[in-house]
Amino acid sequence: MDTKNAVEVIKDKSAEIYTPGPMEMAQSFLSSGGDIASLEKMMELQEKYDSMQAKKAYTKAMAEFKKNPPVIFKDKQVGFKSKKPGAGSTNYKHATLGNVTKKINTALAEHGLSAAWPLDQTDKGIEVTCTITHEMGHSESTSLFAASDNTGNKNSIQAIGSTVSYLQRYTVLSLTGLATEDQDDDAISAGKPVQYLSEKQCVEIREMIKSIDGLTEEVFLKWAKKESIEAIPESDLERVKIALKARSGAV
Repeated sequence: MDTKNAVEVIKDKSAEIYTPGPMEMAQSFLSSGGDIASLEKMMELQEKYDSMQAKKAYTKAMAEFKKNPPVIFKDKQVGFKSKKPGAGSTNYKHATLGNVTKKINTALAEHGLSAAWPLDQTDKGIEVTCTITHEMGHSESTSLFAASDNTGNKNSIQAIGSTVSYLQRYTVLSLTGLATEDQDDDAISAGKPVQYLSEKQCVEIREMIKSIDGLTEEVFLKWAKKESIEAIPESDLERVKIALKARSGAV
């Protein structure tokens, strides 16, 4: 092969560099006079090196993930009367498992990461483990344990499903270091149920937005830092109305 042809081969991006596999390397080492003990030591060192590189890759990927983490809003309203006489009712909002996993897994995948939730059930309750794995093989896990959720008149299967869903949400949030918006109000804050805007109040806010030139619901929600008008606490209603009136010039 002349020099010109050699250069063309080097420049050819489709040309692949052959890399021998582990078995071929081992056979080559032994055939050249190496012994089994030395080969095992070399393989052990290689495994440690690969593990270290995989852990570095995982750490770097998680750091990149956290530079622009997904924003997760609570998207489901829950309300039920207690089974206990005189105990009243419970009303709160939470981020559904589908909402949490879809946004987190999509963001994780961009950095070569993925999440899985193996679980274990005993007579005492349910343990869910969230494991996040990098494409190079390194993984890290965290676990939470809880009894079946018998609130809200659930049957036995629903009680198990509710607990599994809850633990899956919070293990992945814990392992990624994320939180849902307004997470401190996930159930009952300071002993009081969190009330959100009623359907009538949501309609009122939407009508106010439509009446203001240049204002869209998307722009409004960005200002309010909410995913939807339904996610606005009722305690913020007057503040929101005042802000909208100020924007319209009515105050």
